[in-house]
Amino acid sequence: MSDPATRVVVIGGGYAGAMAANHLRKRDDVGVTVVNPRAEFVDRIRLHQFVAGTGEAVHDYDSLLGAGVGLVVDSARRIDAAARTVRLASGRTLDYDYLVYAVGSTGSAPASVPGAAEFAHDVAELEPARRLRARLAELPADAPVTVVGGGLTGIEIAAELAERGRSITLVCGRTLAPSLSASGRRYVARWLSKHGVTVLEEVVGEVRADAVVFADGAVRPSALTIWAGGFGVPGLAAASGLRTDGLGRLLTDETLTSVDDERIVAAGDAAAPSGRPLRMSCYAAAPLGAQAADTVLSRIAGTDPATVDVGFLGMCVSLGRRAALRQFGRRDDTAMNVCFGGRAGAAYKELTCNLGVWKIRREARSPGSLRWIRGVARS
Repeated sequence: MSDPATRVVVIGGGYAGAMAANHLRKRDDVGVTVVNPRAEFVDRIRLHQFVAGTGEAVHDYDSLLGAGVGLVVDSARRIDAAARTVRLASGRTLDYDYLVYAVGSTGSAPASVPGAAEFAHDVAELEPARRLRARLAELPADAPVTVVGGGLTGIEIAAELAERGRSITLVCGRTLAPSLSASGRRYVARWLSKHGVTVLEEVVGEVRADAVVFADGAVRPSALTIWAGGFGVPGLAAASGLRTDGLGRLLTDETLTSVDDERIVAAGDAAAPSGRPLRMSCYAAAPLGAQAADTVLSRIAGTDPATVDVGFLGMCVSLGRRAALRQFGRRDDTAMNVCFGGRAGAAYKELTCNLGVWKIRREARSPGSLRWIRGVARS
């Protein structure tokens, strides 16, 4: 095969990166290389299942990336925008004509909470999830486990472990599930209470090896603490001299193009279009990956790229293996006071989880096949 006319490097092989790589194959004169630190795709929305031993969360890239897409198992250390190269941890350098920045997100234990980084575990990535699963296996079934974070990630891991018989305390700050409607929050609270989860509307001020300390000085025993209080992003963009928002996401215009270099396009959790990023989610990652790829393809073709256009339908939160909540929402990602739960919710949640990987596989077979809900105008 002859050398491609245009070389595109995709940094990150998650939902956004894999989708972008497959979508780029709409042109057969584009060579695509994905750089990812693992040889396996991580289905992150199932990591809470992996930790609890109720499911798996990895897939072989052979079944996800389209024919001709190269995979380099390595980590990007620096982007040299002037030279159009990516320096890898192995010392290797990759040249590119365009770069898709899809590094995803990471767990984020705040430095402002003493002991959080040292003693708390997270479930945002595969390696920490493996360590957490191993640590859980060492603990007695009745050992007190604390989950810090009342968002959907914290609720899912707390519920999964509670259904397996673990003694769980969920520390949710001031509000449990703030992204849900009032009826959705009530449903989640009832399920957690029924399954023995203690929900505390407190703020953690310190994490110790065997306890958590609240902001008011109260101490609660905790044989294992899981931090699910938010996400961070890798520091690659900032380390490469590219402008980022306060969290470290790459600043782009509304076409997902870096404000510093039109050859660099961002997608997924690490993108901040106009400094106003979409919700970090598998749901948004796939259409952002496809739109980032379309921006690259438009620039190759010499046409004007389209602007970001992603609408939301709501969200789902699993509550163990036999229940879940389906929360309906408006396209601007605000919750409606409409939801359903129970086994119907669990079936819907399982369907949406399966669709995340299925869409990537379909895009590998048929580039350009992805369809998504369009959003509202972004001023």
